[in-house]
Amino acid sequence: MNTHESSRRRARLGLIGLAALFFVPLALSFYLYYGTGWRPEGGAQHGELIDPARPLPAASLQRADGTTTGEDFLRGKWHLVYVGDGSCTAACRDALVKSRQVRLALDKDIGRVGRVFLYEGPAPDPGLVAAGHPDLVAASLSGESAAGLRAAFAPGPEPAAADCLYIVDPLGNLMMRYPPDATPRAILTDLERLLRLSHIG
Repeated sequence: MNTHESSRRRARLGLIGLAALFFVPLALSFYLYYGTGWRPEGGAQHGELIDPARPLPAASLQRADGTTTGEDFLRGKWHLVYVGDGSCTAACRDALVKSRQVRLALDKDIGRVGRVFLYEGPAPDPGLVAAGHPDLVAASLSGESAAGLRAAFAPGPEPAAADCLYIVDPLGNLMMRYPPDATPRAILTDLERLLRLSHIG
C-alpha cells in the first residue's frame, strides 16, 4: 500500500514538474511581453511603423507615359512607394534603386510586390523610367484627383518626409516609412516578414 501510494506521489510530482517546465517559461514570456513592454531584438521592425495604418483614398492618376492608372492601383498587392519631385535628383534615383533591389531580392515573391513613384511637378525623364525601372508605375500627384493621396502621405501641416520609401499593404493602407539612410537589407527584412505573415496579396 505504501509502495503504491509512493509511486502515485512520484507520478504526481513528475506531472507537476512537467507542467511547471511548460507553463513557467510561458508565463514569464507573457509577463515580459505584455507586462514590461520588452521585445526581442529580432522582432523589431527597421522602418517607422505608421500606427494606426493609414487608409489611402482611391484615385485615378496621370501616369508619366500619358496613360492613367485605375482608381485601385495601390490595392491588390504590396507596394513600395516613393514620393518625391518629378525632377528625380540623386536622392530620388537612390530610393528607386533601393526599391528595385528589394523587389528583385524577393525571388519567388517578386510578383506580390509592385513599385510606385508618386511625383509632384513635371514628369520624370522617360529614359530614366524606361531604361532603369521598366516595372515602375510613375504617376503624378498634381491635380485635384490626387488631393486625397497627397494629404494621406503628408498629414497635418508638414510636407511628406523628403526622399522616404513607404510600404503600402494590399488593402491600400500606408503601413511603414523608411528614411533615406535605410538600407535595402533593412527594408527587405521587414517586407519579407510582412509577406510571410500576410494571407492577402
